[in-house]
Amino acid sequence: MINKQSLWFLTLFSLILVLSVYYITMPNELLLTNNGKSEKTSSVSSDAKDKKENKENNEDQTKVTIKESETLVTMRVTLEEEREKQMTDLKTTLTSEAATASEKNDAYEQMKVMDEIKAKESTIEKQIKDNFSLDSFVKIDGKNVKVVVVKKDHDSNLANQIMKKVQENFSEKVYTTVKFEK
Repeated sequence: MINKQSLWFLTLFSLILVLSVYYITMPNELLLTNNGKSEKTSSVSSDAKDKKENKENNEDQTKVTIKESETLVTMRVTLEEEREKQMTDLKTTLTSEAATASEKNDAYEQMKVMDEIKAKESTIEKQIKDNFSLDSFVKIDGKNVKVVVVKKDHDSNLANQIMKKVQENFSEKVYTTVKFEK
């Protein structure tokens, strides 16, 4: 029978593990301080006031809005749902009493790998945005990297540049595909 001290240690360790996994898998937007949220709210309300004042004053104001492609949003949501399901399965394995220590260890390692892949995908998307001023979606699946770029013209030179930029993020050779979407 497990004594109370061992039971408490196991309980606290499980809680810390679950919280750390939750923190690691949180989207970066949630990690921002509340100041960002209050500034965003105040800017929206000030925009509404500005619009009202502009209508009253009949002043012309040009507003630039950047909208991400629906295709990219759909791909991101699908990938996120798929990964959330995998993470849920791994978390179930971690908390299962029937799972062996090696199964739990493997599940934890898979969770770490998934987090590393997610971070690398985000880094590559940011590099494409910074270097080529293009919105993109990146999915890493083993040694295959799929890049979808929002651009009307299909440019093989640009595709080669994107492939080289993607390869810079890996020490081993990866197979990269670049697809252009409208």
